[in-house]
Amino acid sequence: MSIIIALFVICAMVSGSFASDPDPLQDVCVANLTSGVKVNGYPCKNAGNVSAADFFYSGLAKAAKPNNTMGSLVTPANVEKIPGLNTLGVSLSRIDYSPSGLNPPHTHPRATEIVFVLEGELEVGFITTANVLVSQTIKKGDIFVFPKGLVHFQKNNDAKVPAAVLSAFNSQMPGTQSIALTLFTSTPSVPDHVLTTAFQIGTKEVEKIRSKLTPKK
Repeated sequence: MSIIIALFVICAMVSGSFASDPDPLQDVCVANLTSGVKVNGYPCKNAGNVSAADFFYSGLAKAAKPNNTMGSLVTPANVEKIPGLNTLGVSLSRIDYSPSGLNPPHTHPRATEIVFVLEGELEVGFITTANVLVSQTIKKGDIFVFPKGLVHFQKNNDAKVPAAVLSAFNSQMPGTQSIALTLFTSTPSVPDHVLTTAFQIGTKEVEKIRSKLTPKK
């Protein structure tokens, strides 16, 4: 009886220690992107309609040209682009940077990120919950990891040459929250008094930041 109890306790501890997205219970669960029903992901489409196209994507092959204020552009290869990723817990992105381009401070609430430098040299870093910056200069062929949920950034160090990285995530849909955009362009807006107090700035500064970050219609 004591052995059974011990095994039960060990199983409970292991189950709690490795809690994560459940493993798939079928070979494939290609996402039905047209379904209005979502339960922590997409439902599977009919197995008879599954094809190789559900597992293929060529969108990361070519460099993209950023045309925004920050000088960076993320091209995702997640479950919305590759329906076959559904339930598999992985995805990729390509990030292209203009000279001096910045991928501004942001978080991925559902995934750890690992980047591999395709071209260029970047200053990268993340901030721990103890408010410590962990930063590194990375070059072509280098790898850097951003722990799940922590605020992080990448900055192209070269003022003349573009840069690019390939990012991998342990989630089919890692999600992204850009700190500045999240706080200053949300709908409805975050109350001014919250932002003025948090950043120790005035209402005019809040309005100025909002006007610069809000996409032009």
